[in-house]
Amino acid sequence: MTEPASPILDLAGLTPVPAGKVAAIVTFLEMRARPAPLREPEGHGLQVLRVERPDPGWYRALFRRIGEEWLWFSRLRLSDATLAAILNDLAVEVHVLKRGTEEIGLLELDWRVPGEAELGFFGLVPEETGAGAGRVLMNRATDLVFARPLDRFFVHTCTLDHPAAVGFYMKAGFVPVGRAVEIADDPRLDGTIRRDAARHFPVID
Repeated sequence: MTEPASPILDLAGLTPVPAGKVAAIVTFLEMRARPAPLREPEGHGLQVLRVERPDPGWYRALFRRIGEEWLWFSRLRLSDATLAAILNDLAVEVHVLKRGTEEIGLLELDWRVPGEAELGFFGLVPEETGAGAGRVLMNRATDLVFARPLDRFFVHTCTLDHPAAVGFYMKAGFVPVGRAVEIADDPRLDGTIRRDAARHFPVID
């Protein structure tokens, strides 16, 4: 039986995306010198703490709270063993943003490529966005990264993410350097993420 042909990306028009898939435009950003810090809210009382040997269950719960509305699914599809191997790698740092005892943000730095630091995951729980907590978390990220010698600090985000994400990263000092189209299986169709998540990007099955 002949396999159906994969759609060819039309660089001057529309490319059909099969039902059951999600498509996004990914923007790649990087910085190569320490930027000026972002202005932080006065008296914010926030702390950024490193989590040593994160428990996969704890990590997934915070990851889901932050990213489910933006279809963050990559880490949710990993087995406990695979996720633990990443999180416990000595070149991967997981930090949590806290207000008092409440965990409100996630920062993950990946140093597995020599001379480079990747902002692997960065986000806040929905009720904290837009109030300045992200600026605090980003300032701590750049403090940590530029305390070491490196060639570049980079991140990628996509059109499924918060609509302010690209602008925020650019304000923080990242420069956009490239784009790509990413297509994946819709994580709402296999139960990875709840069916009614990301209403801005409806399910087509």
